[in-house]
Amino acid sequence: MSENTFPVYTVDAIVNFYRNEVLTGQEAKHFTKSDLTPTPKPEAVQTLYMRVLHLLYRFRPECHSMVSSVCRSNPCDSSQTDSMVPLMENIQNPVYHEGTTAITSVYIRMQQFLPMCLVYDFSLNDLLAPKKQKTLTVLSGIMNFLHFRKQRMDMIFEKQTRFRADMDRLQTYSRGNLEAEKKIEMLTTIPPEQQAEADELAAALSELQATNIHEYQEVEAKNESIAEWKSKIAEKTQKLAQVKVDICSLREDVAKLRSQIVESPEELKAQMEKMRENVKNIKNTIKETDESMVEMQNSVQSMTHTEAEIQHMYNLLQDLESSMNNTKHRAEEHKELTAQYEKKQKELRNLCVEEGQLKRALGMKLDKESKQNIRRQKKREMKEQHVQEVLGQCNQIHQKREEMADRIQEISGETQQLKAKMQSMRDVCSKETGKAQALYDTLTASMDELHRRIQTHIVDLKQDVAKMSADF
Repeated sequence: MSENTFPVYTVDAIVNFYRNEVLTGQEAKHFTKSDLTPTPKPEAVQTLYMRVLHLLYRFRPECHSMVSSVCRSNPCDSSQTDSMVPLMENIQNPVYHEGTTAITSVYIRMQQFLPMCLVYDFSLNDLLAPKKQKTLTVLSGIMNFLHFRKQRMDMIFEKQTRFRADMDRLQTYSRGNLEAEKKIEMLTTIPPEQQAEADELAAALSELQATNIHEYQEVEAKNESIAEWKSKIAEKTQKLAQVKVDICSLREDVAKLRSQIVESPEELKAQMEKMRENVKNIKNTIKETDESMVEMQNSVQSMTHTEAEIQHMYNLLQDLESSMNNTKHRAEEHKELTAQYEKKQKELRNLCVEEGQLKRALGMKLDKESKQNIRRQKKREMKEQHVQEVLGQCNQIHQKREEMADRIQEISGETQQLKAKMQSMRDVCSKETGKAQALYDTLTASMDELHRRIQTHIVDLKQDVAKMSADF
């Protein structure tokens, strides 16, 4: 057992597994530990093997039989009927061969299947007279293979589920990309009926921008001139205030001086002249100030008008800014949609790559399955050819057996005839033997008498010779 590459399970574990995973109905209820220990029952072991073949290859147990009436009442699918042994009409009493054919079919298919379970020493004796340890080893190998098969099927189902989810997500992303492309096209494409209006708005906008820049420059120049005029007005106002202060101080000085001045006509005249000159200068200054005030008022009026125009331009600039903001917002949306589109494209490429990998894996798997199917088809054809050859040999053997049976019957008849002849010959021989024995006895006596006479005659001759030699 140490040479096995799979664990050998206990009897309880094997019984529970096959009752839950392989057998169904009454077979599962009736299958117990006593069917495997201490001595496995051949019927239970054969049933287990048939159910395993049915689970893996959909080969029904009744299709192992060679009798065609069974498969007519319970027809199998094409994969099963292709492997079924046909009815040999030239065999006498084919029903007698049904059990043997079923066992042979199970044995052939188990020999083809068990190498996948890493069991290579399966023999026909394991079906007809199974031993406990060998049966437990074979069932453990099958159990290990079924565990592996279930695990791989779960992995394949998970991969199929993930593949379907990826395909659904790919379709969703594709629809999202198409919608984003449509939105981008709608945002970036100007309808033909609005193209002329858009061109006019673009030209008006560019002209408005140029006008705004020019007027802004003019407003800046006017603001600078207003600032200069304001500074000049402040200086003039400051000078005017200073002049008024000087006039008040002069008036006070004049009042003081009047109280102190001695009445002198010449000095009075001189002072009056000076005061007239000062008043004239002040009037000139006031006149200049009034003129400056008029100019300033005109400038202020022009500034008010300019401010109204600037306010109008400012409103236009605000409208332009709002339109620019909308354009910027749309540009940002376009940029975001472009980024999303690139991201979706990248995900789509990744999904396409993954789909390509899955397709290649599926193609390799299908190729492998096709190769395996071709190998199975070749093995099936070789097996069918081998079965046909075996059946042909069996037919020849049966024909030879019938010929030999006929010859044996003929030989048996001839043997009986020979035995009768031999018996009659024995009787005749016994009679002849009696006669021959009597004749033999007579001849023996005669021969003895003849030998005695010859002996006496020889003795007489010797005596005569002796006498004759004595005479000469």
